[in-house]
Amino acid sequence: MAVIQKHGKSYSPDLVCLKENHPPDKTGVAGGHKKCPEHHTNWSRPVARVWTVVLLLGTCLLYCARVAMPICAVSMAEKFNWTKRESGMVLGSFFWGYCFTQVFGGYVSDRVGGEKVLLLAAAAWGSMTAFTPILAHLCSQPILSMTLARFLMGLLQGVHYPSLASLCSQKVVESERGFLMSTVGSGSYLGTLLIGGAGSLMLDLYGWESVFYISGFMSVLWAYCMWKYLLKGEGPLISLESLGSGGSQSKLTKRHWLRLFKQRAVWAVIVTHLCTASTYFTLLSWLPTFFKESFPDAKGWVFNVIPWLVAIPSSLFSGCLSDHLISQGVDTVSVRKLMQFFSMGVSSVFTFLLCGNTTFLWAVAFVSATMGLTTFSHSGVSVNVQDLAPSCAGSLFGVMNTCGAFSGVIMVYFSGYLIEATGSWASVFALITTVNLLGLFTFLAFAEARRVDIDSSKIRHHNIHI
Repeated sequence: MAVIQKHGKSYSPDLVCLKENHPPDKTGVAGGHKKCPEHHTNWSRPVARVWTVVLLLGTCLLYCARVAMPICAVSMAEKFNWTKRESGMVLGSFFWGYCFTQVFGGYVSDRVGGEKVLLLAAAAWGSMTAFTPILAHLCSQPILSMTLARFLMGLLQGVHYPSLASLCSQKVVESERGFLMSTVGSGSYLGTLLIGGAGSLMLDLYGWESVFYISGFMSVLWAYCMWKYLLKGEGPLISLESLGSGGSQSKLTKRHWLRLFKQRAVWAVIVTHLCTASTYFTLLSWLPTFFKESFPDAKGWVFNVIPWLVAIPSSLFSGCLSDHLISQGVDTVSVRKLMQFFSMGVSSVFTFLLCGNTTFLWAVAFVSATMGLTTFSHSGVSVNVQDLAPSCAGSLFGVMNTCGAFSGVIMVYFSGYLIEATGSWASVFALITTVNLLGLFTFLAFAEARRVDIDSSKIRHHNIHI
């Protein structure tokens, strides 16, 4: 990866996003190029480790704030006399907001830096979380204020993962991206466990309002500490000039995006991520119901906690393994495919085993293995988008996540239809296995790790390996 591209006078870069990891030669600075954002240098290993911990904590708090409403939904429904349908409307409104800002968040992050977008968004959704109880009590129609609040939460949190992808592609070397993304991704499982335990305790002792106050305050505090100590109090974070500096570049990007979507490798990551997200959302939504109906006497904390406890170390292990293999000289695309094979191939074996008659302990074991292996995608398709298009990884990941979120909701609804129509959970687990295998075969057949955001046929250069 340590390659310097040196261009001659005839240099005419044909890029999707005009950002490089090296300053352009004077002969290459002309027209729309002069407004390009400044180049990005990779973090040193100590700095990368600090950012990994900070982003892990941020993702943990993201899920604490996200899951606060589901944790408190029953108590709020009793307080405000909501029906099941009204509670579902409040909870579901988050998804619609979440879908709409994926691409936008990635696009802005590619232009101004993912760390700035993460910071501003966290300050906003953290404040929204803290003010949720106040809005509920002050508004004469709490159902309307809470629906709007959840929709805004989705809008604000929708930029998180595209910004992470953009930041990682700009600041982290290829051989260390797997560890960072898998570690940060494990924050979602840690946050779910933390708010599930501590949140339930606060709910019983101090009321549902305390869950929002604490999770919101901690999120705002995280944003402040990140701004104060990592960004050194820089300001303004995002200027209008940096957002509007595209000019002629924005006209070019339409043509280059069309060319980018003609690449089979790009469609491979989109389809694979779509399948991964669909099956994950389906398992997340229906597993509690599966256990309650199949094993009514079982203790809920067992199947609600153990799979997530397995997922955290599994995610960390996948990141360490992928980076180790790359550092040992294994081809990057082979590593990405291996990680995705574990995530979608091996996990499907355990999912398919749930189709048969199993005991409660075996069911928990199969589900735990499935959820643990699914985390390997953090070092597979989730990182592969940064291999393909580091100059616009945030935007492309936003496209992937939007498709995955929409398909996830559709598959969750369709799974409910299958359960009612067949009266069997085997049909749902068979559907999950089929979708996983479809995504896996697509990734194995078409995935690549070379950059596709550069039209090499229009760039005349020679490489100097150092």
